[in-house]
Amino acid sequence: MSAHTLTQIPTDGIVIEGLTKRYGKGDTAVDALKGVDMYVAPGEVVGLIGPSGSGKSTLLKCLGAVIEPTSGRMTLGQDVIYDNGWRIDDLRALRRDRIGFVFQAPYLIPFLDVTDNVALLPMLAGVPNRESRERAVELLSALDVAHRASAMPAQLSGGEQQRVSIARALVSRPPVILADEPTAPLDSERALSVIRILHEMAHRFQTAVIVVTHDEKIIPTFKRMYHIRDGRTHEEIGEGREIGATLNV
Repeated sequence: MSAHTLTQIPTDGIVIEGLTKRYGKGDTAVDALKGVDMYVAPGEVVGLIGPSGSGKSTLLKCLGAVIEPTSGRMTLGQDVIYDNGWRIDDLRALRRDRIGFVFQAPYLIPFLDVTDNVALLPMLAGVPNRESRERAVELLSALDVAHRASAMPAQLSGGEQQRVSIARALVSRPPVILADEPTAPLDSERALSVIRILHEMAHRFQTAVIVVTHDEKIIPTFKRMYHIRDGRTHEEIGEGREIGATLNV
């Protein structure tokens, strides 16, 4: 890790050291990541910002075990998941059970009701249906959308859909959540409500959350951020501005 980090490296959460990603070979090779250092502690929400083409999407795909880095090291909790090669045999299970994803679009399954949309992942992992649905209902209640538990996705507002997608990301109790532009389609009030929920859920479940964003409305809420430029990350202390009471969305 860099000698110029601003806070102490956690012993849990997610730690990335010297991560690189090269596309192609020889004269046509492109280095999308050039030695990324990054860490997020349990219960912390960290922003990842940078211009288009800076490497944000590549980094997120590496963190989510969607593409393989070229070199470096990634640690999730106490487990090394990548060290110049994958150290996990079942990447599909890693993504399903230990990494939660929140996207710009909620991507809810249109023919399943809200409860089943949230309960589906643990069911696929072998958790009994009853327990999976109980987890789903608990999270929907925590996110103030339990009254929509039997609704279909098309019956929800945009803010409600995003809350359901957050519940789905948390239902397998992953140590890390990757949120890719989660507030982009929302107005200011709803965007701030969603980012507040991510902060609350991170603290409640001790989940490390990385938020990729261009949204200037939410950038002041981060206590720490990483700017990524030309394939390298630069850590910064953010404003950590308090967000008002949760808004109805």
